[in-house]
Parts: sequence; C-alpha cells; structure tokens
Amino acid sequence: MNLHATRTAFGIGSWKDILGISVASVARDDAIRLLQRMLTEREFTRITFLNAHNANIACAEAEFASALDDFLVLPDGIGVDLAAQLLYGEPFPDNLNGTDFVPAFLQASQEPLTVGLIGTTRHNAEAAAQELAALAGQHQFIVVHDGFFSDKEQPEILERLRELRPDILLVAMGVPRQELWIDRNLTAEHCTLPIAVGALLDFLSGAVPRAPLWMRRLRLEWVFRLLLEPGRLWRRYIVGNPLFLLRIVRQKRSGRV
Repeated sequence: MNLHATRTAFGIGSWKDILGISVASVARDDAIRLLQRMLTEREFTRITFLNAHNANIACAEAEFASALDDFLVLPDGIGVDLAAQLLYGEPFPDNLNGTDFVPAFLQASQEPLTVGLIGTTRHNAEAAAQELAALAGQHQFIVVHDGFFSDKEQPEILERLRELRPDILLVAMGVPRQELWIDRNLTAEHCTLPIAVGALLDFLSGAVPRAPLWMRRLRLEWVFRLLLEPGRLWRRYIVGNPLFLLRIVRQKRSGRV
C-alpha cells in the first residue's frame, strides 16, 4: 500500500499543505491510535515531524522536500500552528512534537514492542534507552548504533536491522540527514515504523536540557533553546522564523491551500 492509500485506509481525513508539504491534521489521541493500527497491521510507514525549521530546509533542499512526500508528517510547534491559522483559519488540533509525542505513544501502547534506537552518541542513546524503559517498561529498547557511522559500516547496520526487525526504529541524526537516511535505506524488511526524532534521545539522556514546563505550555521552548545555544541556533530562529512566516504569507497570496 502506498502512502496515499495508507492515508485513506487509516482514516486521516484532514491535511494541511504547509509550503508544499502535506501535514496530518489529527488530534493526539487519534494519532496514537493511527500508529497503533499501523503496527498491528504491520504497515510500513515512515514518520517525521514538521516545524518551521524543517519547512525552511525543505524549501532550500529539493531532495529533502521530495523525500517528505513518502512520510507521514505530523505538526510540531507554534510556527506551523501559526501557518495553519493564517492559511486555513484554524491551527492544528494538537502540537505533536516528537519529544513529547513519541514517549506518550510508547506509554499508551500496552502491547509489548521492540523499539530500536539509532543516532546521537552511544552514551546518549544508551541513557535514552534506559529512560524509555523506565517510562514504558512493557517494551524492549535496543540501541542499534550511534549516529556517527561510516559508509563502510552501513551494510552491517542494515543487516542487524533485518535480523532484529524492530516494530519501531527511532532515528536521531538531525534534519535532514535522518529523513534522507530513512528514505534511502529502510524498507519493511528493516522495521515497521521508522520515526525521525531529532534531538529526542539527547533530551531523554539529559545531555540537552528541556525548557521549564511553563515555557513549554506557553509554546516558548524555542526561546529556551536559543538562550541555551545562541551561537548555534540564532540563524535557525532569529532568521529562520521570520523567513518561514514570509514564505507562508507568499503561499497565502498564491492561493496554494
């Protein structure tokens, strides 16, 4: 079944086009049920999350934008909510950022699953696996490899995935590398749900602190990250956020909704 057929068969009735990327307009609980059904029916589906930064990258990198056509894309952050409000008159039903959604999904899934982790450093991946095991002990969490492997090592990693064939594979390599790696290398023989999770494993390991809960509730986690790493993230947020909104205004004026 191709992704377009999957969208219909699994009951996703509403989509929003954000800069040419189809993003599922789905509530949190419905998204959890959707992924659970995909696992039950072993429907191979690539999953990622779209925020303002990722959308900007897709505008600049055609290969990344093309790869996203084969992903189930979930909405992440206040930027895409503002975009949806401007383009469609309403925001997405829920903020499904991977840092919160993936652990919630694992906790809500009571059927024991095998969950592979690949990406970040080995130390952070192992620490994240321990944290996930504490959050959702019904599942088995296995670190497949860190994210710093060579082309020569890749065949061995893919062979291990074929042997393990986890139900879920969390891929934490940063955007767009993680999505491109999933798109180029993974099929149903490797796992059922490969999920591009960005910095999730670093957050879970404690290597990268999260914003206080009050900032997250106010949708200001990006401000916390900017203050934490201004040298690395200023361009993403100070330049990137206005650029994203400018592109959304252009989309609105073009009538591409």
